[in-house]
Amino acid sequence: MGNDYKPIDLSRIRTYSLSERKSKVSEALFAKTYQAGSSFQDFIDTLPDILAGSDLRQVVSCLATAFLKKKIRVWAMGAHVIKVGLNPVVVDLMERGVVSALALNGAGIIHDLEIAMTGSTSEDVAEALDSGDFGMARETCEFLGEAIQTAGNHSMGLGEAVGRAIIAKRLPRREHSILAAGARLGIPVTVHVAIGTDILHMHPGFDPEKAGGATHRDFRIFASIISRLQGGVYLNIGSAVILPEIFLKAVSIARNLGHELENFTTVNMDFIRQYRPLTNVVHRPTARGGKGINLVGHHEILLPLIAAGVIERIGKDSNLRDRLPADSQDKGKKT
Repeated sequence: MGNDYKPIDLSRIRTYSLSERKSKVSEALFAKTYQAGSSFQDFIDTLPDILAGSDLRQVVSCLATAFLKKKIRVWAMGAHVIKVGLNPVVVDLMERGVVSALALNGAGIIHDLEIAMTGSTSEDVAEALDSGDFGMARETCEFLGEAIQTAGNHSMGLGEAVGRAIIAKRLPRREHSILAAGARLGIPVTVHVAIGTDILHMHPGFDPEKAGGATHRDFRIFASIISRLQGGVYLNIGSAVILPEIFLKAVSIARNLGHELENFTTVNMDFIRQYRPLTNVVHRPTARGGKGINLVGHHEILLPLIAAGVIERIGKDSNLRDRLPADSQDKGKKT
């Protein structure tokens, strides 16, 4: 069978002048060269106003604007954020008033506690799993088991119970603890546990009934926080499933109860684009208004960049600590 197709005739193709075309990239959006000795804000200003460069600027701007307008700034973080050494950055933002509330998954309290205890965390899972020793650290699980009992006995949220216990027992590295900072500063830190996902759940002292009650109280606190998100910012940093799911449910609760929740900014930050955070954080909640932003990159680089950018924006003219209400400054003192 012969080939019936001949090369197409291009002689009658229609063209137009380049000057008539709408282009998405222009020199006005280009990166600027960095000059030695410039400020960090100058560095931010050098970024191209294109794609992630534009998104990073928007995240910084939205957080700074929400801070100055006293709108809610919620930081939801997977445990990997803690494991890559970012606790000092997060605690500093809490002390500056940049963070209104935090949400962690169950692994978050484990790594935060171990840092407060010893200044180190994150075992070698592959090596320990082979011998059956993975997750069997005694002190970590005994401490959290006691905190869960306290939470159950006093109808406390899990995050508050662990934070208070870290302070009460004066753990040696507590200044690096997000949970302790939350208790010290009066900033809610909620913890959202999925039973069976954390090393704590393997230990004989674990009380699933009280743990479930404490984490459900934290979910209700979290939903109350999200009900005030109008005009604010919600960040999901490094959680692929649990925290995006609880956020979507909290948004539904807030709207079901009649809270105004139409215009706010959501931000997802992770190594790769994943379905659930994009759907449950970036797209669905902002479909009625607001804006969703997705940043792809390493937490240990992106989060300090954003933190520095926000500090530059809101602390440019005076010391930020001087601009906080007096009660916030008193709560911010080290214990």
